[in-house]
Amino acid sequence: MSDSLTEFISAPISPLPERWRSAVHTEAATAARALHAQDPDEYWAWAAGQQRWIRPWQTLRTGELGDCRYFEGGQINVADNCVDRWAEDPASAGRTAVIWEGEPGEIRTVTYSELAHEVGRLAAGLRQLGIARGDVVGIYMPNLVEAIASIQACNRIGAIYTVLFSGFGEDAVASRLSLADAKAVIVADASYRRERPVELLEILRAARRRAPTVEHVIVVDRTGRGVALRQDESSYRELVDAQGRSAPLEPLASSDPAFLIFTSGTESQPKGVVHSVGGFLVGTWANVRWQVGPEPGDVYWVAADVGWLTFPIQAAVGGLAQGMTLVCYEGALNVPSPARFYEICARHRATKVLAAPTVLRMLRGFGDDLAAAHPLPDLRLVTVQGEPLDGETFTWATEHLGGGVPVVNAYGQTETGSTWTYPIYGVDDLKAGSVGTPVPGHEYAVLSDAGEPVAPGVKGNLVLTRPFPTLAYTVWRDHQRYLSTYFERFPGCYATWDEAVVDVDGHLWVLGRADDVINIAAHRISTMEIEASVASHADVTEAAVVGVPHPTKGTVPVAFITVRASADADTVSAEARRTVAAQIGGYAQLEAVYVTPAMPKTRTGKIMRRLLRDIVVRGAPVGDISAMDDASALEAVTIVVQAGRASSGA
Repeated sequence: MSDSLTEFISAPISPLPERWRSAVHTEAATAARALHAQDPDEYWAWAAGQQRWIRPWQTLRTGELGDCRYFEGGQINVADNCVDRWAEDPASAGRTAVIWEGEPGEIRTVTYSELAHEVGRLAAGLRQLGIARGDVVGIYMPNLVEAIASIQACNRIGAIYTVLFSGFGEDAVASRLSLADAKAVIVADASYRRERPVELLEILRAARRRAPTVEHVIVVDRTGRGVALRQDESSYRELVDAQGRSAPLEPLASSDPAFLIFTSGTESQPKGVVHSVGGFLVGTWANVRWQVGPEPGDVYWVAADVGWLTFPIQAAVGGLAQGMTLVCYEGALNVPSPARFYEICARHRATKVLAAPTVLRMLRGFGDDLAAAHPLPDLRLVTVQGEPLDGETFTWATEHLGGGVPVVNAYGQTETGSTWTYPIYGVDDLKAGSVGTPVPGHEYAVLSDAGEPVAPGVKGNLVLTRPFPTLAYTVWRDHQRYLSTYFERFPGCYATWDEAVVDVDGHLWVLGRADDVINIAAHRISTMEIEASVASHADVTEAAVVGVPHPTKGTVPVAFITVRASADADTVSAEARRTVAAQIGGYAQLEAVYVTPAMPKTRTGKIMRRLLRDIVVRGAPVGDISAMDDASALEAVTIVVQAGRASSGA
């Protein structure tokens, strides 16, 4: 094991304090792990048995990785399991399903009974417009109750939905609707983001010129402005209110397509990743079961955008399948002040919160005093996913949020349809920065480039070695692309295209994309290792490291950092350089350190490192920037890089 890698994964196991342990969750996890030890498919049979089937499945699984199907012969409906089963039970019908808060401050509460009414009538309205099983419906909205209802209405009638990120511009919307051959779009007239309206309907109208299959547009009047509708546009509210009763449930095969989620398409045509009806439902139900540990009285806030897969996994499907009460917030987490995150938690008495690690880094940057001023006594869990979590942020969140709560760090991908490795809530010990061990139903390996297993402490390629229900089963209308992308490199395995290492305790560490491994004068190293070293400085609140071309060394690392307001930027930069050289070695010394007030990020909080690299190498971003949350951050970085080059004479 290299010295730098040893340093990176050297966190000790932190025994879970007794106050965080749950006897109920421990008993359930022990039983599930015992089933997995017998046969992972036996575990999945148990998980499927927790759902309500219209017709029982006959064959648990057919095929292997690349051509696998689960619960064949069975019929099921996702909306029935996520909405109807709770609305029909007198004990849960009046339970709050969704607490919605808009960025301007409006609040709306919807019970499971009310959600069932909305979903059923909207489904009937879609059918009235001619939307049938297998038709594709685009959902172009921010985090609204109507977005959740639209997802479940499509589930109810067997329409295939594709949620479009509300930050997408005309080109991104047009390309995705065209590739999907969407028949209808449900859109908000606008969304509020950073105290200004984003005119979604205007963007959609422009995009429709390149999406000729769209026949119907249903408009949610989010702003209350009463926007004048065109001939082929319908009012969402009028359509729902005109229905006398709910649409009947459509019995669907477990392997029927439920929805498409498109990759960003920065370098090639976006991929429409397809997830199935029964597999996604069963897998996300299990995902929430272990990662969040639903308990009576929980209020669960998934602080992610409905347009990213995290929201369907954890909230719109997985969370509702568990009968949870969800918080759904529309806007930016630091508007109108840095206290907004804490205020939402306190106002709605959130017990469990899921966010990207960047959100925790943002809170850390806002300071200990702000956290102390908002003690959040109801909070019992913070869980993160979407990008690596550095140990310093893990420790800060554990000590400062909610008076001290467990921080569960999870890993998964769009294609895996769920997170599959993390410490089970209320059961497993934690280790700062690692993603724990696989939860039941999942198995993996870390392989060399030659496809051989590597020893603990050795970096390699992370692959999954067994099928599981939430794994995407094709790329929309391009199955060969699916097979070649994910299954050709390591035959018999699913290639994540991430690098990883297993430590001596058996904990998994995901180091980042394999293409983020750089060669510095013939030394291979992950930019995530360097990034973790930079982020270890007490005054660095956020860090991103990218590799850029160098005429003699091949590639060199460049760091972007944000620092505490009280810190001296030049001092922190110099100390960060020394830290990298000391911890990793002189060969990894930083070519440049740029101190920036903000980083370009997606709305879910992922730093867009590709854009940072573009600014250094090309002076401007190249490719699709539609997923970016705040354009001013990109402008700030550009100014910083230009100023740095001017001062160095580059």
